[in-house]
Amino acid sequence: MSEQNYKAFWDEALKQIHEDYKDKGLEDVYDIWFSRMEYVEDSKNEITISVPSPFMWDQLMTRGVITEVQEKIAELTGQTLSIMHVIKNKPTLPPKEEKTEKAPENQEKVVKTEIKESKEEDSATKKNQEIKKHPQLNSEYTFENFVAGENSEFAYKACIGVAKEPGRKFNPLLIYGGVGLGKTHLMQSIGNYIYKEKNEKVKICYLNAENFLNEYTKSLGNKTTEQFQSKYRNLDVFLLDDIHFLINKQGLQEQIYYTFEALYQKSAQMVFTCDRPINELKQIEERLLSRLNKGTSIDLQPPNFETRRAILQNKLKLKNKVIPQDVIDFIAKNIQTNVRDLEGCLERMLAYSELLDKPLTIEIAQKQLRDIISQPANGMINIETIQKVIADHYNISLSDIKGKKRNKKFVIPRQIAIYIARKLLDYSFPELGNEFGGRDHTTMMHSYEKVEEQLKIDSSFDTTIQMLIREIKDYRK
Repeated sequence: MSEQNYKAFWDEALKQIHEDYKDKGLEDVYDIWFSRMEYVEDSKNEITISVPSPFMWDQLMTRGVITEVQEKIAELTGQTLSIMHVIKNKPTLPPKEEKTEKAPENQEKVVKTEIKESKEEDSATKKNQEIKKHPQLNSEYTFENFVAGENSEFAYKACIGVAKEPGRKFNPLLIYGGVGLGKTHLMQSIGNYIYKEKNEKVKICYLNAENFLNEYTKSLGNKTTEQFQSKYRNLDVFLLDDIHFLINKQGLQEQIYYTFEALYQKSAQMVFTCDRPINELKQIEERLLSRLNKGTSIDLQPPNFETRRAILQNKLKLKNKVIPQDVIDFIAKNIQTNVRDLEGCLERMLAYSELLDKPLTIEIAQKQLRDIISQPANGMINIETIQKVIADHYNISLSDIKGKKRNKKFVIPRQIAIYIARKLLDYSFPELGNEFGGRDHTTMMHSYEKVEEQLKIDSSFDTTIQMLIREIKDYRK
């Protein structure tokens, strides 16, 4: 074991994650996944843990458990550490009735051989991973593992173009959209592709904006700001996740701005992700916004049913697993929020089947997923929620949405609320009129049609509508 011991940081990271899950009422989820990992040892740049089986490691990776722990440790230490694994062997003791002199000796030799071979195999695997895997990138995030549909085809092809010709096409590239739609997957696919092609010949860095801030803050305290700036301003590929975190952080914005300038001058590739269009970011310096707008912005929408089904089938193929088609269709039909939720439900089904040694059926899927399928959440949507979310977004009052004011500041949000209410709740136009201040049904029809016409000619308006719909679906009183 290395003299640098990260065990205390590991324990603290799990403690904080456990508390977060408890606060969210997800302690059972924590127990299923996080409690299966045991700390083994560490070195300067990595931590090694043990897990019960290869399947469990695969689950921890695909569910984002390992990434979540890595990010929490980075938050505590200011360092991004790789997490390696070994399979925890549980050799069976020889039966008590076979206590001859030679039997225990032979059994011991067999056990020792198995452990030795396992360690050699793990060592070889670790070495192979160190050669091929970038320490900051998830090796599962590749273009081959990404299922592109109508919602993501443009983003997918743009990212491939960036990976093949970094610094020449779509620079900078901004990918935006809701949680769990594949932004980070596509961003890291770019990094993995370039790293595979050029290995250590190029300097690639991936991190999220929060970790960037933590590292910058630490450099100020340690008086190592010059080293910090040099590290990021001499990269060949800079992948920065979650730039909406920049809001209200003046010092961080300044560092990103000067990093951007330095990298742009040397034609280094920059890729950013955000949860909204760049022009909707508030309290960001104008000069930084103008730099971010220099390149190409692409949005990701929730996948349709066919794409969701293809994503599930691809995931099963990668895992070499088979489940009944009606279970696949049930998940694809009911989980409409994002790819992360979709894959999470599939992994939950696979874990249930493996741990309980039961074949999956549609009845089991209905029972196990009843607490997370989309219908109950959508059932919470009502006209008041729609009006409130849109009023908050446009910084007007609920009474303004329902009122008679004809100023453009109030008319456009009102028309959007009418359009979304018609789409999500299937209200008749007379019913909508009653909910919007007792207006005539022809006024409701006119408002609905105005939004439809605008959507046909303005893609950015469509993005705003979809973003508002996601906020409404995620809204909790």
